[in-house]
Amino acid sequence: MSSGHRLRDVEQQRPLLDGEEVVESPHSDADQVWFIQDCCGMVCAFITWFLVFFADFVVTFVMLLPSRSFWYAVVNGVLFNSLAVLALASHLRTMLTDPGAVPKGNATKKYMESLQLKPGEVIYKCPKCCSIKPERAHHCSICKRCIRKMDHHCPWVNNCVGEKNQRFFVLFTMYIAMISGHALALCGYQFITCVRVQWSECSDFSPPVTMMLMIFLCMEALLFLTFTAVMFSTQLHSICNDETEIERLKNEKPTWERQTRWAGLRSVFGGQPSLMWISPFAGLKLPTLVRKRTWRGGAEFSV
Repeated sequence: MSSGHRLRDVEQQRPLLDGEEVVESPHSDADQVWFIQDCCGMVCAFITWFLVFFADFVVTFVMLLPSRSFWYAVVNGVLFNSLAVLALASHLRTMLTDPGAVPKGNATKKYMESLQLKPGEVIYKCPKCCSIKPERAHHCSICKRCIRKMDHHCPWVNNCVGEKNQRFFVLFTMYIAMISGHALALCGYQFITCVRVQWSECSDFSPPVTMMLMIFLCMEALLFLTFTAVMFSTQLHSICNDETEIERLKNEKPTWERQTRWAGLRSVFGGQPSLMWISPFAGLKLPTLVRKRTWRGGAEFSV
């Protein structure tokens, strides 16, 4: 660590002082479901799901089911709904996955001794969550935790994007961009079809309702395609350059050894390139209940 970087850290954080101790959290975060109770984030997440279901409704019931071509409706229906399921699954994994939170209140004397620090080695404690702050970790005021390799806090997934859930966020932006592009293509084809024939024959809805729903879908798809395509390319750029968005905006000089592009992709998506890279269901495990041990009459019970 360079002296300049160390000086900036001293100005922004507090070094852990000798004899200073904080009560350690009794339960591990790995035993609990991760969910941020933020009103703005929960509303944004609900809006995201609502807009995806709205797009699915318009595509399925306004454009595909009334189609005269059976295979056109089946192929596009299966493709669009499959991408929508993958997008929503990626959204859930991003929202409910611990992004890499540093254990809260781990700045204890016992934990310090377990680190086996070298003489003169400096570590820092976050004064907001009372945890030892690893390198490249940043504190999120919404999650109220320090997050390893925090990229940014996204209200649309109601969570931080960090070390452990960046992969699912990348998949979410990719699948949303794909269904948005697919929806725009279907709207264009539907509009051309309805112009060639009577509007009343190309949809089960009235012409004004059909036109209004298609216009709303086009606006939504165009907005989502632009936003998610930019986010997807930005995330890939960050992964390949081994630099988070916060580090780029703060213009932080790297004190770590940068990974190569392929090493960065493998560290985020896991292992060698395979179909598991694009699956939001890979590594899915059901959360376990928190187990608390109590003593009653000299006997130990698990609750």
